[in-house]
Amino acid sequence: MVLGKVKSFTVSYDCLNDSNVPVFSSGDCVSGRVIIEVTGEIRVKSLKIHAKGFAKVRWTESRNAGSNTAYTQNYTEEVEYLNHKDILIGHERDDDNSEEGLTTIHSGRHEYAFSLELPQTPLATSFEGKHGSVRYWVKAELHRPWLLPMKTKKEFTVFEHIDINTPLLLSPQAGTKDKTLCCWFCTSGPISLSAKIERKGYTPGESIQIFAEIENCSSRMVVPKAAIYQTQTFYAKGKMKEVKQLVANLRGESLSSGKTETWSGKMLKIPPVSPSILDCSIIRVEYSLMVYVDIPGAINLSLNLPLVIGTIPLHPFGSRTSSVSSQCSMSWLGMGLPERPEAPPSYAEIVTEEQRQSSLDVPAAREELDGPLFAYIHEFRFQPPPLYSEIDPNPDHASCTEDRRLDACPSR
Repeated sequence: MVLGKVKSFTVSYDCLNDSNVPVFSSGDCVSGRVIIEVTGEIRVKSLKIHAKGFAKVRWTESRNAGSNTAYTQNYTEEVEYLNHKDILIGHERDDDNSEEGLTTIHSGRHEYAFSLELPQTPLATSFEGKHGSVRYWVKAELHRPWLLPMKTKKEFTVFEHIDINTPLLLSPQAGTKDKTLCCWFCTSGPISLSAKIERKGYTPGESIQIFAEIENCSSRMVVPKAAIYQTQTFYAKGKMKEVKQLVANLRGESLSSGKTETWSGKMLKIPPVSPSILDCSIIRVEYSLMVYVDIPGAINLSLNLPLVIGTIPLHPFGSRTSSVSSQCSMSWLGMGLPERPEAPPSYAEIVTEEQRQSSLDVPAAREELDGPLFAYIHEFRFQPPPLYSEIDPNPDHASCTEDRRLDACPSR
């Protein structure tokens, strides 16, 4: 008997979305198939799967231990999120090469289904960074007598959802800073920067509306700019490693001395990026919007506004709040007092004469309620309130009361 050969050995997922990309969240059921295509017949001891998910951090640092002595310090850390094993064919023991308990797979294409449930606890979002990563995968192993095991592995993506429709992530972010430039014994005027964005939470593909005011009272030419930064922070053995990367940026017009520039909703689009990772103990991925003034020959004047990149976009009801806030988003810069309030509508505009006259006729059904209480309620029903006035109608009474308070003070 001539034994067959394994032509292909792969893992395939049953995707939950229309894009045919294997993306899952905590609590989801991950299902799929191990596909084996053979020519001829093969005998198999077992077909196993091993699903695993973990966050891993690794970096090295060079150390000096004295003259002409150096060594490398390794920093590694790992957090496990998923560890699941299952047997699709055969039995647990693979160490013997006996012919007992073998399964024959005939020529052709064969699919073996598997499924597993992700933990209900929060999982870290899949991520690939400079000094660490978060990965999830399913590995299949095909064991045959007298042959080395065949292995195949396929990753899947996990998103720990962040809903930006929360009060914290819908709250505006703002700041103000100024800086005075000095050159030896000469001091020029200040450079001031005020900036605001509508909210803290965004999703990839959205554009951030930036409202800012830049005033240049210095003697130098300056340039206002804005940029989105991603900060990756890795933790291992009590140490920390940080990497900062530019995600997107924009540039304003150059600003000469004595000039002011206003951004009334300047747009900066967020490209496809990984969501924020805030719940992993060894990897954090955070974002910030930096609005700054590029000052030649000096340290830039900058404002950092924190961002959270989520996975659940803004709901339709949230867009109205967002648009309303954008219409008056520059009002916080002026800090002006509100205008004088209008007087309320007159009584005649609300209650008609017919309503007032009809209320004066006591219904016959309520004659038995005749008494001082009902008479008081009925008499003042639909009666006009006192006329609105900005002037105190009893100034003498108020001043007398104040005088009495002053006279009663023990220090006088």
